[in-house]
Amino acid sequence: MYGIMRELLFRLPPETAHNLTLSSLDVAGKLGLLNTFVSRPAPLPVRVMGLDFPNPVGLAAGLDKNADHLDALGQLGFGFIEVGTVTPLAQPGNPRPRMFRLPEHQAIINRMGFNNHGLDHLLERVDRRHYDGVLGINVGKNKVTPNEESESDYRKGIAAVYSRADYITVNVSSPNTPGLRDLQFGDSLKGLMYAIKDEQARCEKEHGRYVPLAVKIAPDMDDDGIGFVAAALKESGLDGVIATNTTISREAVAGHRYADEAGGLSGAPVREPSTRVIQALYAELGDSLPIIGVGGITDGDSAAEKIRAGAKLVQVYTGFIYRGPALIRESVEAIRRLG
Repeated sequence: MYGIMRELLFRLPPETAHNLTLSSLDVAGKLGLLNTFVSRPAPLPVRVMGLDFPNPVGLAAGLDKNADHLDALGQLGFGFIEVGTVTPLAQPGNPRPRMFRLPEHQAIINRMGFNNHGLDHLLERVDRRHYDGVLGINVGKNKVTPNEESESDYRKGIAAVYSRADYITVNVSSPNTPGLRDLQFGDSLKGLMYAIKDEQARCEKEHGRYVPLAVKIAPDMDDDGIGFVAAALKESGLDGVIATNTTISREAVAGHRYADEAGGLSGAPVREPSTRVIQALYAELGDSLPIIGVGGITDGDSAAEKIRAGAKLVQVYTGFIYRGPALIRESVEAIRRLG
């Protein structure tokens, strides 16, 4: 059924199809149709970052930026859902068109630019949710905030969502906010990590609960860069790392009519680069700090590959757009077979 729907949706502009799909899911969820037509995976419990996940396959940030569709998405069988990226202030993102499909490659290029309705809207939606599964909230900085003042935006985000989130992700790896990826390196990364750990400690004292913090990194790093990130993660005491975000490389889609479009490339072409980063991180971190693997998961084999590389959880996004809810069950079952 999803295949038929996808054929129709793919005739629409990508962003229009995205919004229409989520609105349709909301209606189907309210009518109880998702319980009839979606075959959810059997439980495969896993404990990561001190949290209990019903299965290790989650939804990556970016699909539901404003937490507007939590209840419907929560009926599809995900082991956890991550919403955002949310910034302190609402921002429109980049001009359209800003999303491009590459079906031949099971890929998407996007330059959305952290378009979102801001913290107040997201918190209101989270407070109204019926979804009671594991919820991650991904926070970022506003485009107008200079890098040297980014710490303030991340502190604001963490403080605002702390009482609602099961875990919080700090996004320093989107290629669509100018200069953001510079925060992944050198003293900028170390300074930011210590700042967000300080904010975590302050919030823990205020709220009387510990909410894990993860950082999301890019796949476009060499071995030295990965080693530096791993060392900074261990030194700062963060609780997890999400590997990886989209890539700025176009090597895998060279010659495609959209290959020269600016933005981050996601989907099947990111499978190998993402897995390489996971393997390298795991070689440095071992089991001392959990890795959440994301990038290029389009079937069960690619989900299981991330776990074999060292990830404890995985997330899907572009593969979910191409495959639909069947990908969740297929990925859980492939991971189950790993034993």
